[in-house]
This record gives sequence, C-alpha cells and structure tokens, in this order.
Amino acid sequence: MKIVLKKTPKNPIIIEGFPSFGLVGTITTEFLLEHLKAELIGEFHYNELSPVAAIHKGKLINPMAIWYVPKKNIVILHTILNVKGFEWEIAEAVMDMAKKMTAKKIISLEGVATDDPSGDIKAYYYGDKKLEECGAKPVKESIIMGVSASLMLRHKNITCLFAAAHSQLPDSKAAAKLIEILDKYLGLEVDYNPLLKQAEDFEDKIKKIMQGSNKTLQEADKKNMSYLG
Repeated sequence: MKIVLKKTPKNPIIIEGFPSFGLVGTITTEFLLEHLKAELIGEFHYNELSPVAAIHKGKLINPMAIWYVPKKNIVILHTILNVKGFEWEIAEAVMDMAKKMTAKKIISLEGVATDDPSGDIKAYYYGDKKLEECGAKPVKESIIMGVSASLMLRHKNITCLFAAAHSQLPDSKAAAKLIEILDKYLGLEVDYNPLLKQAEDFEDKIKKIMQGSNKTLQEADKKNMSYLG
C-alpha cells in the first residue's frame, strides 16, 4: 500500500478522518473538502483492500484520496472505505507521505461513543494543549483504535481530536463540533452551521455510500466462500 502524489506541498498540516464511530471523521473531512475548495493531489494505491468505487449524483468518488487546500497549506485525507485489518499499512503510508512533505503535524479526527443524556456534543483532545483554549477537553481515560491508534503509536507529533457521538449512525452534529474546534485552532474561516442545516442530506449521502461499499464487500466475501464450497 502506498500514496501516489501529483503534488507534494511543503510543511503542511495533515488532517485525516477515517471511518469511525458515527462516521465523524469521514463527515468532517467531506465537509472541509467542499467548503475549503480543496484540490485532489493524490490517492492510495493498494492491493490489500477490495476494489470498491462509489458513484454519487453521476460523479465518481475516489474511495481513498488526498486533497490539498493551498490557501491554508492543509492536506486532507478522506476515505469512505472500511479499512479494518490494514491500519498499520495505512499508518505507514501516511507517515511516509508526512516525511516527504516535512509536515508540521498530523491531526486525527475520531468519533467516540457517549451515553450523556443531555444531548450536548463534547469535544476532547490528545496532544496539543492549545486545543483546550478552543473548547476541547483533555482525554483522561480512553481506548483508541483504528488508523488513529496506529499513528499515535508510531508518530511522535500527532494530535487527536474526538467528538462524542450518540450512535453509530452518521452524526453530523458531532462532526460540526469538530469543525467548530478546528476553525478556532487553525483559523480555517469556515462556518459549521451549514453542516447542521444540511445534516440530513449530508448524513444520507455518507450513509448510502458506506452501506453500498460494505454491501459490495459482503457480497464479494459470499462469492469467495461459494468457490470454496
């Protein structure tokens, strides 16, 4: 597995949002791509994952791609694939890309489960204490999994930002909370309110794409099993 780049920005901040609880990272990066007018600069090349392509409103959506926002010097990793089982390989590819770019830091976006009955969306962080000034609370106790965990164990300069989601369904409110924090932290000049207004459409789009991707993988698994039977 490797990342192939058409352009190599220098000293950017890298933001990654892989599918997690509430699809918070995926929704957040999707929103940032649209509202920061990011340009496609690269993609993952792999043999480990099943070949899955998504088409939404007649347009082909790259399932694992790298985007760039020149005016903010930010690189965004966006994916709609279930990458379970290949977290270490992806982390290695991301770290290799970060090294080539001499990236300032990597910011991982995650959703975490909460049973808070108040309905308030809370944000937490690991790493840069400046995030506390932006409204996030430090993580005291937690178990982190996935690509973010792989990066935390292998990369020294990483910051993680978590939003509390109330279910595994796509949670745009939790994603909006991360955007609010990122806006203050990085000076993105992006309004998170449209995400709240478009929450239903946004969640429906991501949900359909992810469901289609997972269904395709399940059908492929059944087909492989039938060969053995």
